Amino acid sequence: MQERDFVCYEYKTVTAKAQEQTRAADFCEAFGWELTDVSPSFGGVVLSLRRDRKLRHRQELGRLERQAEGAAAELKALQRKKTRGAKVFAWLFGAAAALVFGGGMSLCMLAQSGAALAGGVLLGLAGAALCCVNYPIFCKLAAKKAEALLPAIDRAEEKLALLLEKGDGLLRGEQF
Repeated sequence: MQERDFVCYEYKTVTAKAQEQTRAADFCEAFGWELTDVSPSFGGVVLSLRRDRKLRHRQELGRLERQAEGAAAELKALQRKKTRGAKVFAWLFGAAAALVFGGGMSLCMLAQSGAALAGGVLLGLAGAALCCVNYPIFCKLAAKKAEALLPAIDRAEEKLALLLEKGDGLLRGEQF
C-alpha cells in the first residue's frame, strides 16, 4: 500500500474586476496563495485560492499581506481622488449649462415678439457653448489634480512593491 502525504490547506476567495484579475492573482501569489479556480461573477471574477497551513513564516506572510492590502487600498483611493473633484465640478457645471440651454428653449417657445425670440436663441446658444466647454475644463482639472497626486501615487506603488518583494522573499527563504 502506498503512503500519501497529507497537506492541510487554508482557503480564500478574492473578488476582482476582470481587468484586475492578473494583478490580484500576482498579489496573492506573493504571499503563498495558489490559484485554484477562476469563476466569472457579476462585475468581475472570483479567484479561489489555497495555501499550505504549514508554510514557513505563515504569520509574517499574513502580517505583510494585511499591510499590502492597506497599501493597495490607499493606492486605489489615490487613483479615485485624481478625478473626484473634476467630476463634481463637471456635473454641477453641466447641470447649470443645461438649465441655461433649457431656459433659452423655453423663452423661444413662449416668445410673443421678435426680441424675446432673439433673446431665447442667444440664451440657448450660450447654454450650448457652456455644455461644449465642460469636457475640456474637466480634462484640465483632472490633469492638474493627477499631476499634484503623482508623488503620493508613486510612494504608494513603491510601498506596495516593497511589501510584495518581502513576501516573495520569505517564500523563497530569503530574509529581509
